[in-house]
Amino acid sequence: MSYGEELKYQRQKTKLSQRELAEKIHTSQQNISRWEKDEVAPNITFCIALAEFYDISIDELVGREKKK
Repeated sequence: MSYGEELKYQRQKTKLSQRELAEKIHTSQQNISRWEKDEVAPNITFCIALAEFYDISIDELVGREKKK
């Protein structure tokens, strides 16, 4: 699974729109969309914010490892 697919999966699991997530982590809906389409990767600051928001590791966030 690509990082964009994982980001979208995590967002949909929490039943948030891109706009709602963007407001919660202080970014734009356009950034969320571009991340989910694998057009660009979020910087480390947003990776940390997303991982903390979803209560998962950064590895899991980018599709590298699932929590046990």
